Amino acid sequence: MIRNNRPRFVRTAAGVMGGLVLVGVGAAAVADEVGTDGVDVNVTIEEQAAGALSLSVAADSETLTEVEGASADYREFTGALPDVTVTDTRSEVPEGQFWYVTGQASDFVGAEGQAPITPDHLGWAPALVTEGNGEVAPGEEVPTSLDESTNPSAPNNVGLAGEELLQLALDSAEATAANGSWTANADLTLKTPNDVEGGSYSSTVTLSLFEDTY
Repeated sequence: MIRNNRPRFVRTAAGVMGGLVLVGVGAAAVADEVGTDGVDVNVTIEEQAAGALSLSVAADSETLTEVEGASADYREFTGALPDVTVTDTRSEVPEGQFWYVTGQASDFVGAEGQAPITPDHLGWAPALVTEGNGEVAPGEEVPTSLDESTNPSAPNNVGLAGEELLQLALDSAEATAANGSWTANADLTLKTPNDVEGGSYSSTVTLSLFEDTY
């Protein structure tokens, strides 16, 4: 009897388990939907920077100091233009373009109401800081109006009264390929008449970056 009951017990248990499985599947198939909700998924995708041609200056001021005994004909003050850097981060630079940086000074205005010193009294001698193979060149020296012109056929002793060249890239693409960043500066020289009024003066040298097509 024992041997005959064991198989029946096993078969019965298997049948019950099978029934449970079937009941479970059937319940899932006919379940009523109780409710729904949702989750918003948000993302902000920034535009990929295409790069840019830009200008930066290492400092926003410079104080000129007097050169004692420089000349009996005028008073002389010297200093240095802070480093001026042109950076090109563009992945593709259009062909046939060139960039250049110019500088132009305003009147030296007296803090105590002195007569202004006109910008033609301020000259500069540009120099390229970044080494290269001719991709970028510095501008020429521009003497003050109290100096003799270094080019008699085309007088250049005009100071920074107008826009004068600091540095020039003849080909933007070549300049970027050789070195993506170019720095130049300049020696500054202010020359005034001996009878200039004493006191503090200030001027602004405006530096501008241009890109053009040839």
